[in-house]
Formats: sequence, C-alpha cells, structure tokens
Amino acid sequence: MEESNTPEITIRGTGIRYGAILGLISIAYFMVLVLTGVNTADGWVRWSGLIFSTALVILGQMYYKQSGNGYMSYSQGLSLAFWVSLISSVISSAFTVLYLTVIDPDFAQMMQDMQMQAMEEQGLSEEQIEQGMKIAAKFTTPPMLFLFGVIGGIFTTMMVALVTTFFTKKENPNMPE
Repeated sequence: MEESNTPEITIRGTGIRYGAILGLISIAYFMVLVLTGVNTADGWVRWSGLIFSTALVILGQMYYKQSGNGYMSYSQGLSLAFWVSLISSVISSAFTVLYLTVIDPDFAQMMQDMQMQAMEEQGLSEEQIEQGMKIAAKFTTPPMLFLFGVIGGIFTTMMVALVTTFFTKKENPNMPE
C-alpha cells in the first residue's frame, strides 16, 4: 500500500489560510486609506472592504473544491467562510487596536472630532453631543473595539457567504441526502 505525502485539505486549514490572507489584505487596505487621507468612516469606504471578503471566501471555496474531491456542500462552504471570517477578523481587529493605541493614537481623536462635527451639523444641542460622546467613549475602548471588530467581521462576511456559497457549492451526487 502506497502512502501519500500530500496533506489532506481540510475546511479549517483552508479557512485559516484564506483568513490570514484576508486579514493581511485588510490591514494593507486600511493603511492605504489612512495614508491617502480617505475618511475610513465614509459610507462607501466602510463597505468597500466587502469586495475583499467576498473574493477571498470564493477563492478559498474554489481552492477547497479543486484540491479536494471536487465537491463542496453548502454547509462545508459556510464552515469554510466562518473560518475565513474568524481569522481575518481577529487579525484585522488586533491590528486596529494596535494602530489606535500605539501607532497613531491621534487617529482615534481625529475620528471623535469628526463624529462631534457630524453631530453639530445635525443640529444637536451641546448636551446631546456631550452625552453621545460619553456613550461612544464606552464603546471605543481597546477591548470593545476588538470585540466589535471580530463580531462585525464575522457577521458581515457570513452574510456575504450565505449568498456566494449558493453559487460555489457543488454537491457530491454519490452522497446520500
């Protein structure tokens, strides 16, 4: 009997690989936005990262199918997307916290100033703005930023994966339903 030196392709292994790639791409994209002075809280910028998430989930699913037996069920595709989202969210959230607390703490203050200005433009009173900023301060501590980053990353990537996996799945006709 001949042993194979080829490692078995697993959902978790593939998800971790593509999640790490997505995490690094997310960091690079964030840095490009910051260095070019683009407002990262802008509507289109916040959602533009979904392009990378969608692409890496699809690429990971295609790799899994091609490197495996050529098939991937819907649940396998979602499991793979979960691992991609978990790993990428942990990496990018950890970097975000590091960036805001160590690399450029002034960036967080700049974002708060922009929030305050937006509230002023909405016509809120000084008291309302002050109360809003107090509430925001509770949610912008490093642990909360990390937690919300991970949860938000998993949630948005999984919403995308619910749709994309429908198109990338290929059920094995020899498997019982």
